[in-house]
Amino acid sequence: MLARIEILCFAASYGVALAAELARLVRPAERASWGRRVALAFAAAGLLAQTLFLAQRGQVTATPLSSAFDWYLVAAWALTAIYLYLSLAHPRHPLGVFLLPLVLGLIGAATFFADREPFPTTQAAQVWGAIHGGFLAMGTVAVLVGFMAGSMYLMQAYRLKRKLPPWRRLPLPSLEWLSRLNFRAMIIAVLTLAIGVVSGAILNVVHRGQADELSWTDPVIVSSTITIVWLVTAGLFLALYRPARQGRKVAYLTFVSFAFLLLALGIALFVDTQHGSSPGQRAAVPTAGGAP
Repeated sequence: MLARIEILCFAASYGVALAAELARLVRPAERASWGRRVALAFAAAGLLAQTLFLAQRGQVTATPLSSAFDWYLVAAWALTAIYLYLSLAHPRHPLGVFLLPLVLGLIGAATFFADREPFPTTQAAQVWGAIHGGFLAMGTVAVLVGFMAGSMYLMQAYRLKRKLPPWRRLPLPSLEWLSRLNFRAMIIAVLTLAIGVVSGAILNVVHRGQADELSWTDPVIVSSTITIVWLVTAGLFLALYRPARQGRKVAYLTFVSFAFLLLALGIALFVDTQHGSSPGQRAAVPTAGGAP
């Protein structure tokens, strides 16, 4: 069944979603509600079909999703996911008018111009490894920025609630600014860490049967998966639920995310694992003078 899923299926779904978004521009007061629902429904259906198509592509090649054709489709998939999130977070704005043509353009470039021949295994591993490391680093920075903003938000909220004078030695930004920074850092962390974890899984498949292949039960993989599941759950909570005191709730969520990040980093540093150098491996490496 997966093999029969053609590009036309999800491209047509995105086309209908774009038409619905364009319909919102005509008499928006009357058509905005149903147009948004139709656009979201068809975009979600197209994203599911494209996910199955990419999964099937990843199973039939030795270097999964490592051709020019696959890269364009992966970029289109990521852009569609961003569109769905932004449409849920900002329902009043027809963002698909700007994003969906780019999605269709990427799919068109993949279909009519891109080469489907997979890259060599070494080249594919280098590219996926760079993506894996780069996005994990960006996600880590985003979580740390969110933790900083959340800490300052709670400090400022504490001062205002008790009507304390401003701290001269530690002036803090406004609650509105800190809330926006915290929220954006949380969303960036979700997106970048998700890409980092998924690219790491693809990299492991590229190394299938080689010495660099990791066990899927490796502590680093398990802890990273738990972290990204939490972040995605928190991101969906922020997108779908907007309480009056959202800033405080976002701060608490970033604290939990920071704790998960510390757990993952601690496991990577101090637990025996195949992912990079483990404590046991470092102890077994000879010193420069040859002593154990």
